[in-house]
Amino acid sequence: MNGLNKGNIFIKPEGKGHPESLEVLLGTKSIRIEKIFTSENFTAPGPWYDQDWDEWVVLLEGTAELEFESGQTMILNTGDYVLINAHQKHRVVRVSQKPGCLWLAVHGDFK
Repeated sequence: MNGLNKGNIFIKPEGKGHPESLEVLLGTKSIRIEKIFTSENFTAPGPWYDQDWDEWVVLLEGTAELEFESGQTMILNTGDYVLINAHQKHRVVRVSQKPGCLWLAVHGDFK
């Protein structure tokens, strides 16, 4: 990479398909930055995200509801962010349909 990798965070994937698209914007051994677009509710009851890295996520567009294995729920609106610790089981239980949810997620060891 020559340092001149230009993109636009607000360009969304075209067409219908999988309810979530993920684009890795930067990935190294110690950090990963992802752009995620969620267009419909997709986490079925039962499965949990259980990630090896901490995840700091900001909702750039839309509204979403997160649920944690502890029973806590959290509603995120445009501009809200949250730090989810490694192995803190969670799932997305609801997202706004229009415009959908545009997320920026940063994964790493933030301790």
